[in-house]
Amino acid sequence: MDLAFTPEEQAFREEVRQWVRAHLPAELANKVRNNLRLSRDDLQGWAKILGKKGWLAYGWPKEFGGPGWNAVQRHLFEEECAMAGAPRIIPFGPVMVAPVIMAYGSPEQQKRFLPGIASGEVWWSQGYSEPGAGSDLASLKTRAERVGDKYIVNGQKTWTTLGQYGDWIFCLVRTSSEGKPQAGISFLLIDMQSPGVTVRPIKLLDGECEVNEVFFDNVEVPAENLIGEENKGWTYAKHLLSHERTNIADVNRSKRELERLKRIARREGVWEDNRFRDEIAKLEIDVVALEMLVLRVLSAMTSGRNPLEIAGLLKIRGSEIQQRYSELMMLAAGPFSLPFIEEAMESGWQGDFPGGQATDSVLASNYFNYRKTTIYGGSNEVQRNIVAQTVLG
Repeated sequence: MDLAFTPEEQAFREEVRQWVRAHLPAELANKVRNNLRLSRDDLQGWAKILGKKGWLAYGWPKEFGGPGWNAVQRHLFEEECAMAGAPRIIPFGPVMVAPVIMAYGSPEQQKRFLPGIASGEVWWSQGYSEPGAGSDLASLKTRAERVGDKYIVNGQKTWTTLGQYGDWIFCLVRTSSEGKPQAGISFLLIDMQSPGVTVRPIKLLDGECEVNEVFFDNVEVPAENLIGEENKGWTYAKHLLSHERTNIADVNRSKRELERLKRIARREGVWEDNRFRDEIAKLEIDVVALEMLVLRVLSAMTSGRNPLEIAGLLKIRGSEIQQRYSELMMLAAGPFSLPFIEEAMESGWQGDFPGGQATDSVLASNYFNYRKTTIYGGSNEVQRNIVAQTVLG
């Protein structure tokens, strides 16, 4: 296993670095580096810039409109985007549902849905979790009844990230109650403008509506929007979740945020505290270890092996690291990491007073928001069971 990048890979990195820095809006990069709120226009604007270049679908093979990059090139692209201050690509379209459509969708579905995802024009949402079905996703109750050439969908999804912006939503729905719960689930693509679809934002502690409830009341969905076979959706869902859990690890963002933590520690005068700096050092060691694990996965992929079986392990370590750096940032800023006050932020005041910095005022809300990382995408407790069964035997 050789973890060193080749001259060709280093040249590729330089090409990506130059292009990203030339096309990433400076104002957007500043927002990302200081963890300020991003609008839909911010997120989709960057997606469209990448889409125009053909890089939003950076993980896709050429036959589906992607650049056909290998695993190492994809990693280098992600790293350069993160270090330049680019916002994270919203994964639901290009990273999550697109691989399912490629693997299990019909040629007609691929032709219909993939171009809009690759261009950034169509915003996708994820319809998995329900009020009574989160980590135990197989217990979902949203039903889809086949009536002629369409399905009638009734039920509710929750914790739908950025669902208020969604054009389409991919959903797991129950089409049968016979046999094991997993055996009666199907994978359905639903136009969110359909009559009977209601999106209700959930306001969080920081004033943001990052997540939503989505209700389906006799929503008519053409049967042609079914991916693959009826009652085979659990297989497709597992395929998607492997990609999601690898994406959650996001080691490149952790590397960027580690540098931000160091800046905050120096600015707030705690860098010289040896005990605090010890905590930063331990975090940096874990970030480097996670990066080495990611590089081992990339090495396996270039050798033709499938590393997705350890996606749960990447998710566990990556999510825990994200929680640790958000906590250390808040501790470094101390009393200046004020809770997010929505009205004050909207009027332009962000806690800018002697000794503090404008960006400190979002640190507490980031800390609270990152409590979710060990839960979504499959809770870490469940992931440890999966790792024990599939990796350790």
